[in-house]
Amino acid sequence: FRKCNALKFVHRNLKTPCSIAKKLNVNTIIGQKYNSNTMDIRSDEDLKMYFYENRLKTFEGWPFDEDCACTPESMANAGFIHTPSENSPDIAMCFFCLKELEGWEPEDDPEKEHKSHSPSCYFISLKKKIEDLTVEEFFKLQRERRKIIISKTCNEAINKFEEASKKRRADIIKTAMDEE
Repeated sequence: FRKCNALKFVHRNLKTPCSIAKKLNVNTIIGQKYNSNTMDIRSDEDLKMYFYENRLKTFEGWPFDEDCACTPESMANAGFIHTPSENSPDIAMCFFCLKELEGWEPEDDPEKEHKSHSPSCYFISLKKKIEDLTVEEFFKLQRERRKIIISKTCNEAINKFEEASKKRRADIIKTAMDEE
């Protein structure tokens, strides 16, 4: 079920649409809310963020306007989505490589900053628009993105485990010292 919808989405929106794919209502496919037994909702969100308009929508409340280099339009064009926190209203993250940048200055060029801080990002290195990719190119790109997500998730779990084990070790040492 998931693969079928992903294929429909890609086939309809990339360079190779056919007459059958044109008749599919992709917005319905992507916009549906599925329960966790039938589809991974994150996959739908992943697909949405490949498109500029969807990234641009995340920049509501962005602190820089049209008089700056880092406007919402230029940020979205460079692959960023706006992920503000209570203390940092200018956090932006590349939807693809997951690199987060904050502390933006009005003169910062989002594309240059992205390339500088994440030179191996496949998205910022693309030589053509997402809409012009072949299905094969898109799936290769998505495979690389999944690798990044898995790596980040694993690293976060490892760091969390290491922190918990340090705390537990300190508790054991403290308990042993108190018994002496």
